[in-house]
Amino acid sequence: MVQKLLKPLLIMGGGAGLAAAPVVLSEYALGFMVSVMSYVTLATAWAMFSGPTRYISLATVAFYGTGAYTVAVLSETLPYPLVLLTALAIGVVLAAFVGMATLRLAGIYFVVFSFGLAELVRQLITWFEVNVTGTLGRYIFLPFETQHIYWQLLALAGFTIGLGAWIRRTRLGLAPKVIGDDEVVAAHSGIALARTKVMLFVVSAALMTLAGAIQSPRWVYIEPGIVFNPTVSFLTVIMALLGGAGRLWGPTLGVIPLMVLFEWLSANFPDHFSILLGALFILIVFLLPNGVLSALEGWMKSAKGQSNGKTIEEAQT
Repeated sequence: MVQKLLKPLLIMGGGAGLAAAPVVLSEYALGFMVSVMSYVTLATAWAMFSGPTRYISLATVAFYGTGAYTVAVLSETLPYPLVLLTALAIGVVLAAFVGMATLRLAGIYFVVFSFGLAELVRQLITWFEVNVTGTLGRYIFLPFETQHIYWQLLALAGFTIGLGAWIRRTRLGLAPKVIGDDEVVAAHSGIALARTKVMLFVVSAALMTLAGAIQSPRWVYIEPGIVFNPTVSFLTVIMALLGGAGRLWGPTLGVIPLMVLFEWLSANFPDHFSILLGALFILIVFLLPNGVLSALEGWMKSAKGQSNGKTIEEAQT
């Protein structure tokens, strides 16, 4: 009984502490926490779809940038809540269209298409801005300070983790695991492959779109090159894989150390950042293919097995 109550209390206490962070943190530290909460949402949302299905998506920034640009375009004409709802609707429609058109692909074909999608969306917006509106960048004037953006992203991150926990307990959460293991077996088991993959992809993309929409006022000025930066997609994948895309808390565990490393690399090696990021991605795939949590569990089981083996030998002696 005590253990059942302890976990919710720890989560509530941690949430309250994070909510109170703007009171004690400096402006720089609070800006860092904004980035952490944004990537917690992105990595957890990415793992909802790509974790169980094993479809590696590099389309994160396509939805993230779409959300940010929607706020830039509509923030002066619609109330902020309606702007967020509009961004969410656009993200859902885009994800549904892309999902129905491409989720029959698998392996490297899906990876390549998902990466190309982000570039396609960026180029389309750039062409529209230059040739139709006659401008390339936009200003965002919303009465939000850093702490307001942080609180919104904290709430979105908490909702994303909670939604992920709920999905894991439903049929929608179990079916993708079968799909990830063997799609032929999944099809013969009666699982609607296309519908299941599209539903999860849409949910994941909707959360990514909201993350971009909420964070956009922080930039004040945005243009396609800023909000459709492919680094966002690669960092999201690396973070999710580092912590463990198959675990609920895995992506969150992967965000914090990589955000610290990201800040250090960008400050000390600005000209070599992309190369180092690629090398880090390769190391994670080779050394920790199932994430830190799985590796820790494996080491603990190994240590426990060795300890039990010694105990048995001592007892026999």
